Amino acid sequence: MKPILTISFLIISFFSYAQTTISGMVTDTKGIPITGANVYLDGTYDGSSSDENGTFSFTSSETGQQTLIVSFLSFETYYLPKEVNEMKNLNIKLKEDVNSLGSVVLNAGSFSAGDNSKASVLTPLDIVTTAGSAGDYIAALQTLPGTSNVSEDGRLFVRGGDANETNIYIDGLRVFQPFLTTTNNIPTRGRFSSFLFKGTNFSTGGYSAEFGDALSSVLLLNTIDEPDQEKTELQFINVGLGGGNTQKWKNSSLSANAFYVNLKPYQDIIDQRVEWIKPYESLSGEVVYRHKFNNGLLKVYGGLNYANLELIQEDINVPEGVNFGLKNRNLYLNASYKGSLGNDWSLATGASFANDFNDVKIVDTNVDDDENSFHLKLKLRKRFSNRFKLNFGAEQFINTFSETADSPDFDSFKTRYDNNSTAVFTEANVFFSKKLAMQIGARGVHNTLLDYTKISPRASLAYKTSSKSQVSIAYGDFYQAAQNDVLKYNTTLEPEKSSHYILNYLYQNNGRTFRAEGYYKAYDNLIKFDTEFAEFDSNFNNTGDGYATGVDIFWRDNKSIKNLEYWASYSYLDTERNYKNYPNKATPNFAATHNLSLVTKYWISDWKSLLSTTYNFASGRPYNDPNTGVFQNQKTRSFNSVNFSWAYLISQQKILYFSVSNVMDFDNVFNYQYSNTPNANGEFARRAIRPNADQFCILGFFWTISDNKADNQLDNL
Repeated sequence: MKPILTISFLIISFFSYAQTTISGMVTDTKGIPITGANVYLDGTYDGSSSDENGTFSFTSSETGQQTLIVSFLSFETYYLPKEVNEMKNLNIKLKEDVNSLGSVVLNAGSFSAGDNSKASVLTPLDIVTTAGSAGDYIAALQTLPGTSNVSEDGRLFVRGGDANETNIYIDGLRVFQPFLTTTNNIPTRGRFSSFLFKGTNFSTGGYSAEFGDALSSVLLLNTIDEPDQEKTELQFINVGLGGGNTQKWKNSSLSANAFYVNLKPYQDIIDQRVEWIKPYESLSGEVVYRHKFNNGLLKVYGGLNYANLELIQEDINVPEGVNFGLKNRNLYLNASYKGSLGNDWSLATGASFANDFNDVKIVDTNVDDDENSFHLKLKLRKRFSNRFKLNFGAEQFINTFSETADSPDFDSFKTRYDNNSTAVFTEANVFFSKKLAMQIGARGVHNTLLDYTKISPRASLAYKTSSKSQVSIAYGDFYQAAQNDVLKYNTTLEPEKSSHYILNYLYQNNGRTFRAEGYYKAYDNLIKFDTEFAEFDSNFNNTGDGYATGVDIFWRDNKSIKNLEYWASYSYLDTERNYKNYPNKATPNFAATHNLSLVTKYWISDWKSLLSTTYNFASGRPYNDPNTGVFQNQKTRSFNSVNFSWAYLISQQKILYFSVSNVMDFDNVFNYQYSNTPNANGEFARRAIRPNADQFCILGFFWTISDNKADNQLDNL
């Protein structure tokens, strides 16, 4: 019996002797104790929590080098590899987790629209339920500050820049013809279905070094990663009909839809100011395939669109009007892959291709345009830590354009060029703390057609002034090559340049967002010519310049009044430029000094209805009156429009939708066209350029057929 007691005593003594006490204190970087931090040895059950004084103590039988882990919510996890017997009286300082909720966001010049964005001001649902947008994401974005209301065009005009200064990307890849083809003073709309996208990032200035060849803005559209269920969708509206189907498998899905539009029945009923020979008609189809791999996601998109129209355009210099006809075919393909490479490396790569063909007839002249465009891109991202992340990559643009013009007045005229450019970019995100962050990068591009190489620096800094607010600044240089209408005549020009300076304030609290941003944009090397339009005998140069400065204000509130969401945006713009055939620096016709939008959405449960209104206001836009002898010295009357929509939920999967633009029937004028020669009194006669119709109405029925009968079709409007 005595030997057994002796052995037991020795075993107990051995284990008691092998127990090591691990102790210390946990504080933040300012020395304030942290209560409740988890402290333990990796791979064991040995550990404890820090007390109200931040101290901790526990014992362990582990020996040799071990890893002590200390973690606490909203702080970076702390790792300490050390000999166990040296883990005494430790002084551990936890750093704030810069990626946690409430951390600073780099957002100067950028509007995010996505449910997962920390600085989101719109959700994807907002894009398609805005009255007056008719489901067009471009029209909805025109209610944000920084945009100018140019209703006769329909594209994005941002901070004193024309529509060609904004580029659009889908899943990081360039869209070369993002808008439906149209003609002068007939507004266009976005080419792609709004239902494709889960979110957007609309950069009104100072955008990332990852993107280029745009003087004013980029719009980034991100497609849905995975559909929620298998379903069939049917749409019947007064100007067309469409349908789509989605199939899902374990790791992949396939969605296809088609839509047919014919405005003739509508325009036969509603009076138009345009004399239509063949009203706008189009047929479009889209296919999206997605496949999820273990470490990544592949998306493949294909879209094909045919459009046709013919009309007599009013022209004060041609009493009988100008016969204009247009046939367009557009093919767009986009394949992208995003995935993890391990060890905190990630990859994003892809390619896009577009073929755009236009058959244009202007009286007796026929013009055929054929354009093929490629974009190839590779981007790598390395996360070194929560505080430092690096992006870098390269991309190739290949563009081929050809045009043939035939007329009884001249021999056949042909032009062709290949415009290729190579770009590299790098950008670092540095989080100094939860309150202070910086993004700095550069982009380099070489264009073979115009034979230039340019380097563009980009930088932004953000500081969190409180738990609910922050300030940001941004700077960047941006270059853009000439457009097709110039390149087909001249390939020796330098790229146009703009420099952006931005100061931003953001406040977000409990469903309310306030955003104010001031900016200054300097233009250099703008293209000028000495004819009314860019022509084969024009003299081109890069002597143009200009500026744009202003303030943008945004307020959104979805909490103060039950079932009511609203946002208001205001923009003040001061801009002048000397470009194209301008004789001197002046404000262009598309730029209004004041722009205001008020959007409201109210859900009435008893009616099972969502009512939405949008009010748009723009001060008068400048135009040139040759009777005064001073260039661009007159202004149109102010633009006003009240738009209304009503979505009625017949059942969870059936909805009736009605919308009307310009409910108050405001008489808007966009510009004036003057005669080329004066009358007997020495005055130039004019005509007002007005909307095709003062109002536009949509009546539609939308039906979702799916296994999930509770799927709310209202989410698709």
